[in-house]
Amino acid sequence: MTIPKDTTIPKDTSPPPPTQRSWRPLIVRLHFYAGVLVAPFILVAAVTGGLYALAPTMERFVYDDVLFVEPTGEPLPLRDQAAAARNAFPDLTMTGMRPPATGTESTRVYFSDPTLDEEWSRAVFVDPYTGRVLGDEATWLGYLPLSTWLDGLHRHLNLGEPGRIYSELAASWLWVVALGGLYLWLVKAAGERRRNRAGRVLSVDRSATGRARTLNWHGTTGIWLLAGLLFLSATGITWSTYAGAHVTDIRTALSWQRPQLDTALEHAGHGGTAPAHATGDPASIDYDAVLAAAAGAGVHVPLELTLPTEGGQAVGVTEIDAPYRLTTNAASIDPDQLTVSGEIDFWRDYSLVAKLADWGIRAHMGLLFGLLNQLVLLGVAVGLLTVIARGYRMWWQRRPTRGSAWAVGRPPTRGGVRRLSRPAIAGLAVAVVGIGWFLPLLGLSLAAFVAADIAISMIKRHKASNMTQEEGNDA
Repeated sequence: MTIPKDTTIPKDTSPPPPTQRSWRPLIVRLHFYAGVLVAPFILVAAVTGGLYALAPTMERFVYDDVLFVEPTGEPLPLRDQAAAARNAFPDLTMTGMRPPATGTESTRVYFSDPTLDEEWSRAVFVDPYTGRVLGDEATWLGYLPLSTWLDGLHRHLNLGEPGRIYSELAASWLWVVALGGLYLWLVKAAGERRRNRAGRVLSVDRSATGRARTLNWHGTTGIWLLAGLLFLSATGITWSTYAGAHVTDIRTALSWQRPQLDTALEHAGHGGTAPAHATGDPASIDYDAVLAAAAGAGVHVPLELTLPTEGGQAVGVTEIDAPYRLTTNAASIDPDQLTVSGEIDFWRDYSLVAKLADWGIRAHMGLLFGLLNQLVLLGVAVGLLTVIARGYRMWWQRRPTRGSAWAVGRPPTRGGVRRLSRPAIAGLAVAVVGIGWFLPLLGLSLAAFVAADIAISMIKRHKASNMTQEEGNDA
């Protein structure tokens, strides 16, 4: 049909269709950028964390010659074992001891060593049956060199305090990436069900091919790992530099911190001369009697003894990590009277949050449930590596089929915030500010992502505007 030239076509004055409200576009874009830019840090944390989880088991083989002995009769008194260690290192000052927990373990005697850093000690290993010195190692807070090195690799890449930024960035973003992936995976499954298809959540659709198959494995594996990833993120944040300081402040304000053992003796400072062993003379202490007194207070092997550093102090006896041990009881023992001057009962003196924090940290280190704990952590680390690898593979599979051979997939469409309602935007802004304050590295990196995204958008708009002007001039 031909329209007459003088006929005016009425303009469509109907309002545009309303924008469908959805969180999905925003979360897709956030998940994409976090996956591409933060995933390398998470990947390094997964590799180093998996190695660190196996450290207790590896140490049993690496230090077998000093950690284990053959039982030959009755063990010597702990005082004689300590004397053997002091004779081997007469120029060092004894600071503590770790008695053997089983009949096949050696005794560790700790010394302060001026050639080591402040938190380090010289551990001398003694055969409890013969008194023979088996060897010595520099230890950090009781941990042997292999564990110390792997711990430093995981926490700060053995670069010191500046290196801790990497692990805090990984821990701060891990929960965001994990929960964002959960949301997108559930939305995808719901969409499949609406189209009368099998919306899988916990199983892989093996009939899928190409990018869809990669997405299936990526999403399903992430769901199975979700609880472990959230746990590692939360416990990792407690050790971080900046966010960890906020955690400490909150726990202190609410009295949720771990109780500290008081080793001061009440009868000290009231005149007279303090007993020799009360002034820290290691040769005068009956260590076996101290252990017996501590056992009466509920402190049992494996444990460590910490000697007084000055007069008027008791010997500190504290339970150390052991598989399936839930407590960390401690007691102060008067080495003169062999009485309990102070104690910490885990079930009585720890708050609920302090208990959970203590268990969480030990589980994060692979110590709470022994070899099973270590294997679970290793499995989570390996699974996370596959999730990251498939995430990058999906990015590659979305690349343009024409053009550069090195092209990668385009990022998801902008405008996710505009798809939200005003109350949702206001709530999101408040949440971002609060989370950014509590997790500073997450807040700063997110601000950098947004700034870079805005800059890229402005550059593209400027180029598009110039091209439009050039085409207009050519016309």
